[in-house]
Amino acid sequence: MSFAKNDRTNRSIPGKTLNSERFSDAIARALHREFDHTHAAVKTVVALTGANERAVRNWFDAKNGPNGEFLIALCRHSDQVLETFLLLAGRTEHVKAKKVVEAKQKLREILALVSELEVD
Repeated sequence: MSFAKNDRTNRSIPGKTLNSERFSDAIARALHREFDHTHAAVKTVVALTGANERAVRNWFDAKNGPNGEFLIALCRHSDQVLETFLLLAGRTEHVKAKKVVEAKQKLREILALVSELEVD
């Protein structure tokens, strides 16, 4: 049995944009925001997603973007990637809601600190 020479009929279009931005560029920026503070950012993402190291390097370099399975794994571990994905999907209301929840949590922490200072 031999493989067909034209088995892949839905080839990706280089430079295809979502919301006037390339998917791979947006994901690369999100990865850099989330993981560049680590010494071995690529190895960290490899460990989190189970993806091949070369593929992850390509994500960081915006040569390619992750496929669905790896995008889900990235969203599971990275708030930056999740937010970028939601913005690319046009789900700004979800991003706003997430930021409101985060702001409330920070406010609770600040109020707890103020309460501790008042007691002493």
